[in-house]
Amino acid sequence: MLIPTYFLSLLSVLFFSQPIKTRTDLLILNARIYTLSPNNTIVDAMAIDKGKIVFVGSAIDAEALYFSNQKINLGGTIIYPGFIDAHCHFFGYGEQLMRANLVGTKSWQEVIDTVKQFSLSNKNQWILGRGWDQNDWRIKEFPTNDLLNLAFPNQPVFIKRIDGHAAIANNTALKLAGFNTSTKISGGEIISKNGKLTGVLIDNAMDSLEKFIPEASEENIKDYLLAAQQKCFAVGLTTVSDAGLEKKVIDVIDTLQHQNLLKMRVYAMLADNEENRKYYYEHGTYKTDRLIVRAFKFYADGALGSRGALLKKTYCDDTRNVGLLLKPVEYFTRKFAECEAHGFQVCTHCIGDSANKLILDLYGKILGGKNMKRWRIEHAQVVSSVDMKLFSNYSIIPSIQPCFATSDMYWAKDRLGEARMQGAYSWKSLLEQSGIVACGSDFPVEDINPLYGFYAAITRMDQKLFPVGGFMPNQKLTRNEALNGMTKWAAYSNFNEDEVGTLTAGKYADFVVLNEDIMLVPEKETFGAKVLMTFVNGEMVHKK
Repeated sequence: MLIPTYFLSLLSVLFFSQPIKTRTDLLILNARIYTLSPNNTIVDAMAIDKGKIVFVGSAIDAEALYFSNQKINLGGTIIYPGFIDAHCHFFGYGEQLMRANLVGTKSWQEVIDTVKQFSLSNKNQWILGRGWDQNDWRIKEFPTNDLLNLAFPNQPVFIKRIDGHAAIANNTALKLAGFNTSTKISGGEIISKNGKLTGVLIDNAMDSLEKFIPEASEENIKDYLLAAQQKCFAVGLTTVSDAGLEKKVIDVIDTLQHQNLLKMRVYAMLADNEENRKYYYEHGTYKTDRLIVRAFKFYADGALGSRGALLKKTYCDDTRNVGLLLKPVEYFTRKFAECEAHGFQVCTHCIGDSANKLILDLYGKILGGKNMKRWRIEHAQVVSSVDMKLFSNYSIIPSIQPCFATSDMYWAKDRLGEARMQGAYSWKSLLEQSGIVACGSDFPVEDINPLYGFYAAITRMDQKLFPVGGFMPNQKLTRNEALNGMTKWAAYSNFNEDEVGTLTAGKYADFVVLNEDIMLVPEKETFGAKVLMTFVNGEMVHKK
């Protein structure tokens, strides 16, 4: 039977008018997707292939243009770019998971009891822990190690304060290090009382004792990294900027990533030591699809909580003390110039107003003005108002930790006084100077959950809604600013903005699925949002 020509023509039109669908690895449909594109587009579908986003737009268009054996219909739940912690201690957090957890202890006696309990399962030569904070106790002075010596007369014990800038050791540990009341450490303090050591060590003194603690084995390092990864994926982190790593740890990170065991992206800031310099100055920066090594991390001063932050004038609650400069000015001048000559970004820990001014001035002498080097001030915690402009003058990125404001607000004024508080924890002022802020947590100093930082940034309140209206409320960030700080601005600070930080075609498919829209729910509910899924390279790495 002959088929009429007009019927064949109709079939041809119908056939060839249908678009040819492209196969992809994954289709995400019916979500509310914050792309953070230049126009802040919100879409409801993504197509992902070979780990990268190939389409963002409507679900209707996605299904018309693409097909996949794997479709996830999210029923209107919320997607954001994978969260980036711009300053943390990822490896250190993994270590801490295997040590005595002293966070939240309410007295020195509770610290002792917690360490005793931990010691029952400890298999190592040393007993190690971290997290105590005397500012949380009724007696807010540093303790002595008398109770620690009674509990552990023969085994060395070394437990860090929560900020990592002070520690207390028992006498066994002090003897192993050769410390006595005559020992002096540049950039650090060994505290004595009534002619004997109290066990309290500040900054470089603490670091000097740590050299006597046996180093972690390669297997230990692997265990720490993988343990930290799972915890971080569970809170939506897909990239971590680890602030101060040794080459041997970076080598293990690289190996685990190539084995596809460590899926977390890592921006590695190198620790300030000769081994790192010797290798990386010779071999240069290093980059894979999951690892970037192109920065050195320096410490200008200590922490405010342990009165090691370097201030222009004395502490209000310790009028003989201005804090600590951890290395001579000449050292920083020389090392910063070396980094610039070898193409490495400089990231310097600066807490006090004197430290911030000193390092900003040194940056300015080397950088000379506006630039694209992306050098960073880590923390930028207390900055005199007259020095704020230096961030803009030299294109310096403030790497801030929003939770520091709400953790320290109960006692910071005691340290600084009313006048200096005007330049403290000034996230909004820093943003106005720099155009961006890179947001992090400094975990394990603070909690690893980036939503806690988001909440602190937009409310300036603790999770009990104190104080009403917020602490220094003029320094609140908007929700959009806070979200940018933990996604695309953090990516920019890591030289990784072309690959992550937004959900746009061509970038890696790193994203997080939440049960609540933190851009719309009441502010007080944002820190309680739950991570339902986390994806890296289009692969689901966590599901609640």
